[in-house]
Amino acid sequence: MGHLNLESGANSFHREFNDCPVKATKGALACMVNSEIGAVLAVMRRNVRWGVRYAADDDQLEHSLIHSLKELRKQIFSWQHKWHNIDPAIYLQPFLDVIQSDETGAPITGVALSSVYKILTLDVLDVDTVNVAEAMHLIVHAVTTCRFEVTDPASEEVVLMKILQVLLACMKSKASVKLSNQHVCNIVNTCFRVVHQASSKGELLQRIARHTMHELVRCIFSHLHEMDKYEDTLVNRSSSVFREVDAMDKDNTLGSKQLENGNVGVESDGQPSIVDTPDNHMGKLESGKDDNKIDVSNGMEAADNGEKLMMEPFGVPCLVEIFHFLCSLLNVIEHIEVGPRSNPIAYDEDVPLFALGLINSAIELGGPSFSKHPSLLSLIQGELFRNLMQFGLSMSPLILSTVCSIVLNLYHHLRTELKVQFEAFFSCVLLRIAQSKHGSSYQLQEVAMEALVDLCRQQTFMAEMYANFDCDITCSNVFEDLANLLSKSAFPVNGPLSAMHIVALDGLVSMIKGMADRIGSELSLSEEASVYREGYKAFWTMKCENYSDPNFWIPHVRKMRHIKRKLMVGVDHFNRDPKKGLEFLQGMHLLPEKLDPQSVASLFRYTAGLDKNLIGDFLGNHDEFCVQVLQEFAGTFDFRGMNLDTALRLFLGTFRLPGESQKIQRVLEAFAERYYEESPQILANKDAALLLSYSLILLNTDQHNVQVKKKMTEEDFIRNNRRTNGGNDFPREYLSELYRSICENEIQMIPEQGAGFPLMTSGCWINVLHKSKITDPFIICDSRALLDHDMFAILSGPTIAAMSVVFDQTEHEEVLKTCVDGFLAIAKVSSSYHFDDILDDLIVSLCKFTAHLTPFSVDDAILAFGEDTKARMATTTVFTIVNSYGDYIRSGWNNILDCVLSFHKLGLLPARLINDTVDDMELSSDLERAKPASSSSLISRTPSGTTPRKSSGLMGRFSQLLSFDMEEPRSLPTEEQLAAHQLTRETIQSCHIDSIFSESKFLQAESLLQLVKSLILAASRLSKGTGPVDDEGASVFCLELLIAITLNNRDRIILIWQEVYEHISNVVQSTIMPCTLVEKAVFGLLRICQRLLPYKENLTDELLKSLQLILKLDARVADAYCEQITQEVMRLVKANATHIRSHVGWRTITSLLSITARHPEASETGFETLAFIMSDGAHLLPSNYVFCVDAARQFAESRLGDVDRSVSALDMMAGSVVCLARWSSEAQIAVGQEAAMKLSRDIGEMWLRMVQGLRKVCLDHREEVRNHAIVMLQRSLVGVDMIHLPIALWFQCFDLVIFTLLDDLLDISLESSPKNYRKMEETLVLAMKLMAKAFLQQLQDLSQQPSFCRLWLGVLNRMERYMKVKFRGKRSEKIHELVPELLKNILLVMKTTGVLKPSDDIGGDSFWQLTWLHVKNICPPLQSEVFQDHELEQMQAKNMKSGVPAPDETLTVPSSERTV
Repeated sequence: MGHLNLESGANSFHREFNDCPVKATKGALACMVNSEIGAVLAVMRRNVRWGVRYAADDDQLEHSLIHSLKELRKQIFSWQHKWHNIDPAIYLQPFLDVIQSDETGAPITGVALSSVYKILTLDVLDVDTVNVAEAMHLIVHAVTTCRFEVTDPASEEVVLMKILQVLLACMKSKASVKLSNQHVCNIVNTCFRVVHQASSKGELLQRIARHTMHELVRCIFSHLHEMDKYEDTLVNRSSSVFREVDAMDKDNTLGSKQLENGNVGVESDGQPSIVDTPDNHMGKLESGKDDNKIDVSNGMEAADNGEKLMMEPFGVPCLVEIFHFLCSLLNVIEHIEVGPRSNPIAYDEDVPLFALGLINSAIELGGPSFSKHPSLLSLIQGELFRNLMQFGLSMSPLILSTVCSIVLNLYHHLRTELKVQFEAFFSCVLLRIAQSKHGSSYQLQEVAMEALVDLCRQQTFMAEMYANFDCDITCSNVFEDLANLLSKSAFPVNGPLSAMHIVALDGLVSMIKGMADRIGSELSLSEEASVYREGYKAFWTMKCENYSDPNFWIPHVRKMRHIKRKLMVGVDHFNRDPKKGLEFLQGMHLLPEKLDPQSVASLFRYTAGLDKNLIGDFLGNHDEFCVQVLQEFAGTFDFRGMNLDTALRLFLGTFRLPGESQKIQRVLEAFAERYYEESPQILANKDAALLLSYSLILLNTDQHNVQVKKKMTEEDFIRNNRRTNGGNDFPREYLSELYRSICENEIQMIPEQGAGFPLMTSGCWINVLHKSKITDPFIICDSRALLDHDMFAILSGPTIAAMSVVFDQTEHEEVLKTCVDGFLAIAKVSSSYHFDDILDDLIVSLCKFTAHLTPFSVDDAILAFGEDTKARMATTTVFTIVNSYGDYIRSGWNNILDCVLSFHKLGLLPARLINDTVDDMELSSDLERAKPASSSSLISRTPSGTTPRKSSGLMGRFSQLLSFDMEEPRSLPTEEQLAAHQLTRETIQSCHIDSIFSESKFLQAESLLQLVKSLILAASRLSKGTGPVDDEGASVFCLELLIAITLNNRDRIILIWQEVYEHISNVVQSTIMPCTLVEKAVFGLLRICQRLLPYKENLTDELLKSLQLILKLDARVADAYCEQITQEVMRLVKANATHIRSHVGWRTITSLLSITARHPEASETGFETLAFIMSDGAHLLPSNYVFCVDAARQFAESRLGDVDRSVSALDMMAGSVVCLARWSSEAQIAVGQEAAMKLSRDIGEMWLRMVQGLRKVCLDHREEVRNHAIVMLQRSLVGVDMIHLPIALWFQCFDLVIFTLLDDLLDISLESSPKNYRKMEETLVLAMKLMAKAFLQQLQDLSQQPSFCRLWLGVLNRMERYMKVKFRGKRSEKIHELVPELLKNILLVMKTTGVLKPSDDIGGDSFWQLTWLHVKNICPPLQSEVFQDHELEQMQAKNMKSGVPAPDETLTVPSSERTV
């Protein structure tokens, strides 16, 4: 038995209430009591009745009331320090006698009550006081049975107020724990009677009575947490103080149940307002005008069975009785018939409001302790929630508001025990009312919406709704419905913004902000837990291993949500075509591959949304499989303990009964068989159940069909069912109960379905009670972000749309701030859970409000933006999101850049926006030193048709606004304009737009790539615009941003380089005239290469290859920027020459330098760069040798510079032989033989290319250059001793270089005018010497080769031709003297080395004879000079002996040899 712990109860009770007893000394207590005695006696003496003495047997006696008071006065001062040892009844009884006396008037009774109240407030009565329990019982009994004579209405009201005061003091006293269950019930009943009586009294009494009732309830239920859990001892259902809530199942009504354990009977002017039941009375409060007396009689009298229980110290039984009584107040109102003389409290909203307020107070104080006591909990689950559902649909906003307060408290304290009830209340009451589609007034909608928003503000509410309902296949999607409702309700459709819209907005924002606050508290789950294995499993049997551990239930609810989504798709297919729907569900692994009756029956039973007409038709079908499904379907119901009509309501609530009689019979047979199995108590067999079920359906049609005029009576119904229970009759009471139930509550034969939220009917309520017994446990969520990812995916879209519309239509700053808070929270959650598409949608929505570029002028646009609070807030919000969550922006960059470009057009962006790194200042200074021509000079080269940009920057615009002529004072800005400009400046500064680009190196790769693509897209759109100046300026701005981003992301340049390069390439190749855009593109490209080459060796080739774009510039564009380009290339080479190693890279560099050789302004810088590379071979490499030599040749041939520069170029070419020699020697040491041979061939090829280049310069018009080139060529030919050149290469050299040079020079001297080629004679001399020296240096090696003869004949042929050359008709004496001398020298060397001798026989013809044949043409005496006669005779004799022909014999020489 649960009861209060006396000591702890008293102490805690004392601490909880502020109205504590007065602490008084022992002596003072006597004085206080004495003063109260005097007060009562004084009032009594004022009445004539008490002042007259009367005699009896000659003895004059006082009235017993006065006598007892006087006797008490004599004793009290002798109890100075013994008050706790004195029985309180001694000093209380005289006062209580006065209160109970029907001879006293209202003033006397009132004073006596005040005295008792004062004694209760003194520190006299506590749990240690002697016989305190009896004393408290006496007080309660006396006050609750108080009778007094009414003298005037005012006195009567005073007495009633004092009664309330004393009863409340009894409950607040420390000794209240000594009261019994019965006494506490009496106190509550008496107070309620006073409340009821006060309805016809003054306003003050009404308010005090109601307040006292509230305080009593709060006081009583504050003890609930101190009471021990007890098993229900009130099992005897005949008890007048308690009734089990399960009896509701027998009644089957939603709100028409009569009070069984007693109700209040009140008589007022002879008109009863609440009728007493025959067997239960709570007592009467009688008042009559005839005798002017009021009787407050004892109510809630204990019946015999519960008397012992009710006399125990008050505890749970008392609280059960009181709470049941409070719930019954809601039931009573259903049976009131409103008449002209009815008490208004009986039918207006006053009584339910009062009762609901008391219930709310009880729940507030009892809290979670209700769940420890099954009887109290069952009252809440059943009767209370049933009434809450009913009154929640009332037309009174006050009642709905109170109901919602109760539900909020129930959710806070008891949600684990009320899962199904909450689902029903949310779906059938709150969501239905707030939806505004069912005739609810605006006030009701607003109250419902506020209640929903209050729930949304609970930290775990939304997560618990999602986990318990949206992830349960048997429940509706409460979270999703609520999210959709709030978002739709926030939309101001065809009207201004109202309070409802703001409330809905607050709800959405509170949910989103709650998710944002939980960021970082996510629970890490194993990947295995999140994997959904495909395959059939009976989803309606899936349970979680542990509903209290998130590691278990989170994967479970996510899996169930996954199944539920697929199931909803299958439901949609089923509702269109049942056969295809079942096949689809099989394909989705929600049904087995081979259908079985149990799985289909469970699908019909536990899946929401199925068309109930189709289910009924399927179940009623005669097909064998359908019959089996019907049997399995009926087997899913638990009818134990249910009345037949209750079971029938539950059964028929899941589908619509078919219209065909045969189908009806099959369905009812299955029902009857199942019901008989579960509840066979009254039924004889299953046939009896079938017949009675048929009878109930007929009765239901008869009673509730408007076309039936003559209704069946109860007697008719009983008569119709005679002999149907196995040949016997059903009990009459049983049939009568069924008849009343059907008459009062129709069985819904057409269950409600479709869109919208359902209406709670009696059948639905029965289903709720049944479902609550079998549903999964309620999942409790903590403050961590357990399911926020899944919830946000559902909530984000509607929320963004709703907030955007509200933001668009409101002008209230507070509402705008609320929207901004919501936007920021959405951005935070989106980025945290990587919902990139949601973040993009948010940015798109926000950027619509930042579109401040109107058809106004620039200054007007700036002014409008400064005055537009909404645009400023949206702008700040957008860039706050970008700076905070830019990693997760994708397509949203397009809108962000549109906004940035708008600000750029207005000149509002800071000048430092495009700075890329911290060392930009140093870089800029270098640029200024290296680039003497300013950007303005570059722009000056642009066509005259382009106009310069206006001054940019906020201060520039601002200064334009402030600058005015004294003669035009109208240009002075107003204070409003100044303020608007100031706001604009502050807004832009707060956006930190520069950080987006300067800190782009911290962006995630995908976001960075999207940013680059968006910049390129924006620039491409602008390039196609119609406004050339503004569009070009914006395009230039985009390009500058792109370059800055590229430089900032040098560590991951590979990611974006292709996009950047393609854009710059498009700009370069599509531009045919000099302009700022192409200038920025070219120099930006050079800058990128300069900055990145030292860091990205793997990208060196790619970067340098990109510079080939400069080579593709239109001639006019290239000419305009050639000097500056060359300067940048020089800086690049000087800074990064050591980093350039590849063939491709050097080819690009040298190509750029070669072009400058033909440009008058750039050639000097280009040659300086080339000299930097080639001088002393500092940066010559095998990879760049050929390119550099070729570039040097072009500079040597160029006439733009002076002769000295050409000479220097030739020196560099010839000097490069040193590098070839070094590489050759290094190769012999460092690499193997095979590699050395390959490298030797490569070096030979390079040397050959170099001498070929020199050969070309040897043909220059300028004699200084031409002659110096021959000298350098000669040096290059003879200075290759350290280079291991293949012998074959020398043959190529003679053919391609030396012989070709001599031939070309000879042709020039013969064909060209002397004015064009001056002093050619000297050049020919140098060339001839060159050939002779080259031949002699390589003679030893060449003579060993088969082709030597051909080579030798070529030398002789050139000498022969040169001997014939004439200048101005005269032969050249220098050449005529030089050639024989050179030839003689060669012949002597050949003689000495043994190359030339009579015995030689080379090439079939005698080498000897071929030689002398040509020598004779050149200089006949040479043979005798080289070979004297005696030497020749000796040789001839020697040859004769060996059979060799004599030298002077005539030989036939092939023409080919002779003409070599």
